[in-house]
Amino acid sequence: MNQASADAVRVHLGNVLPALESLRSQSDRLAAWGVELAQRLLRGHRLLAAGNGGSAAEAQHLTAELVGRFDGERVPFSAISLHAETSAVTAIANDYGYDEVFARQVRAHGRSGDVLMLLSTSGQSPNLLRAAEVAARLNVRTWALTGVGPNPLASACDEAVTVNALNANAQEAHLIALHAVCRAFDLEVARRGAAGNAGRMPEGLRP
Repeated sequence: MNQASADAVRVHLGNVLPALESLRSQSDRLAAWGVELAQRLLRGHRLLAAGNGGSAAEAQHLTAELVGRFDGERVPFSAISLHAETSAVTAIANDYGYDEVFARQVRAHGRSGDVLMLLSTSGQSPNLLRAAEVAARLNVRTWALTGVGPNPLASACDEAVTVNALNANAQEAHLIALHAVCRAFDLEVARRGAAGNAGRMPEGLRP
């Protein structure tokens, strides 16, 4: 075994703990996000989510949990990963520039009362900042999940959870944060009696 590699792995795993502690200190906000998201989606609003690179994968993981399911059986909810719309992303990037790939989709899909979740370890991605700016004009609620704060994206959004850790560890913590939000989300959906209604959409949900 290469000792340098083994040491690097141990250091990386050790750095996970500060990231988790950073999340633990913001657990009330994560719980509040889950509850608010459930309330909004049950009223017929939707979640839009976006990120770049690994953060795109995290955002798509969240939307999959909502359209599919997290733990137990429940109704599906409207959630769209903007970066996963490959034809739209490439067309917008080609015609308007990459900084507009999410903002233009927010203008297309966002409605007052919706939620936009933006993920970025740096908190500085111009395309996410533009999306937050557009969302604010549409009365779309904006949440940022970032690395070390303060940072521009956290400041541009209505609320933020910032993870005080190295970028790689912050990104790992983001998945845990999203699962924590889903845990609170599912509890709120169940509390409101919608969990078992798999064959019936809650009143007011748009197609």
